[in-house]
Amino acid sequence: MAEFDYIVLGGGSAGCVLANRLSADPRDRVLLVEAGGRAWSPYLRVPKLGSRLFHDPRYVWHHHTVPFGPDAVTEMWPRGKVLGGSSAVNGMVYNRGQRADFDELERLGNRGWGWNEIAAAYRGFENNTISRSRTCGRGGELTISVVRDPDPIALTAASAGARLGMRYLEDLNESDEPRIGLAPATIHRGRRVSAATAFLNPVRSRPNLRVMTGVTVERLVFERGRATGVVVRRGTSTFVLKTNLEVVSCLGALGSPKLLQLSGIGPRDVLMSAGVPVYLDRDNVGMRMRDHRTLVNTYRLNRDVGHNRHLASIPAKIGTAVKYAATGRGPLAAPTGDVLAFFKTDPDQPRVDGQVLITALTLAGDGGRVERLPGLSCMGEILRPTSEGSVRISSPDPDHPLTIDPNYLSTAYDRVAAVRVLRTMRELFEQSPIAGLVDAELSPGIGAQSDDELLHAAIAQGQTGFHAIGTCAMGPRDDAVVDDALRVRGIDGLRVVDLSILPIMVSGNTNAPAMAMAARAADLIRSDRDAVAVPGPLELSQPGPTVRLSAGVADGR
Repeated sequence: MAEFDYIVLGGGSAGCVLANRLSADPRDRVLLVEAGGRAWSPYLRVPKLGSRLFHDPRYVWHHHTVPFGPDAVTEMWPRGKVLGGSSAVNGMVYNRGQRADFDELERLGNRGWGWNEIAAAYRGFENNTISRSRTCGRGGELTISVVRDPDPIALTAASAGARLGMRYLEDLNESDEPRIGLAPATIHRGRRVSAATAFLNPVRSRPNLRVMTGVTVERLVFERGRATGVVVRRGTSTFVLKTNLEVVSCLGALGSPKLLQLSGIGPRDVLMSAGVPVYLDRDNVGMRMRDHRTLVNTYRLNRDVGHNRHLASIPAKIGTAVKYAATGRGPLAAPTGDVLAFFKTDPDQPRVDGQVLITALTLAGDGGRVERLPGLSCMGEILRPTSEGSVRISSPDPDHPLTIDPNYLSTAYDRVAAVRVLRTMRELFEQSPIAGLVDAELSPGIGAQSDDELLHAAIAQGQTGFHAIGTCAMGPRDDAVVDDALRVRGIDGLRVVDLSILPIMVSGNTNAPAMAMAARAADLIRSDRDAVAVPGPLELSQPGPTVRLSAGVADGR
């Protein structure tokens, strides 16, 4: 019999939560497999510095899109390659999404995914230090906070938002109305709180939990229609890990469809073109992808305020670092955005459908160096885009790059909403008191005024929101990749638990929903636990030795 009952693939936001919750039952032996290592770099602890690792292949996967838009733009989509996954390198903004998002999931036929269930999952792991509202949780594993010493310009921007009908709230997750406030973030006492920090590290000593790092998942092992294990690689060694109960893919909206396709589960034409034998023809694996297109406005300020003055020069950096080390405060302790706002792109919209994240920081053209002159950056998003892209393999080689087609702004709704988001951002910075600090708009620039010019800027000067979803979407119909228990249709013993299962986009940043959905999935898996008969040992139909792991090997030591 295999050593493990559950093999969880991917140590990111969903995988860490799932490993925590499943291993809480001492009957179940859980293995968490992660391609990266532990978060040793100090940049992974200091909130403002995590993005500096975006180009470091030791900590980040580098995916590239196909050329898109009139200028044939190609983007690099980074994803975390470390325990904690993208939560170890992301912008840390904590946004639950709207009640209506999850109620819509249930309305679409996904039983048990309404707001009541998801809100309970949120409250179960939150340690909300912002407010004492009954809508949020306290005392859980994941600390959510706002900065303790906000830059005055953040409060100035928030005051301007109030003039556009956005109510100022201390805790933006308390309401779904048009609102503005300091950005809630997964930060505790000036340190980043990743999924590994919150959910995995505190339970690493559980005797029934093993964590295997530095291991790349190559494909699934099937026997008589059941997933019985995975083929993995460490260095030049390839071997098979087997499970008694289930394999659970938590590899994300890019990684999970890749694994299924490499294992022969996916659209027949995609698999045949890539040279992968078809095990199960599933048209929607890798399809229906949605992502937030981030629309960027930047402004030059007429006074030396904001974060640039603290982070541009070497003396300023030293002073800021000393302050951070002594107090855990200052620009280094802040999330990507200082202020978060939600609004309707049109008064006739039934609910909030636009978002803007404002940071008192601007970067030089190469995207890495902080500018010396003072500035503000604004990142806007259509909250619920309808354009659908795709993720495809083009080779049976797991190391071969994916073919990622974002297909941004391909629907009429998305194009209209994108223009409205950009115009709303402009309108915000025309309001007092922030208008008095603005010297000039740097991008898109005053030359972009027509709808077509703004749409061009949305593609050419925008960027991915890092929020891809939908590539293994759930639903009640036979063409949905997973059912509402997240079981892959047509294969026993295999589930997908990550953002790929969402058939619709949630209204905001996706890290918080990824963790809540994993907590909800753990409940579903545990409810099935006693109803599943544990199969006897199976013969492998694919090559590779089965490995029994000692604790040292499992921990990557």
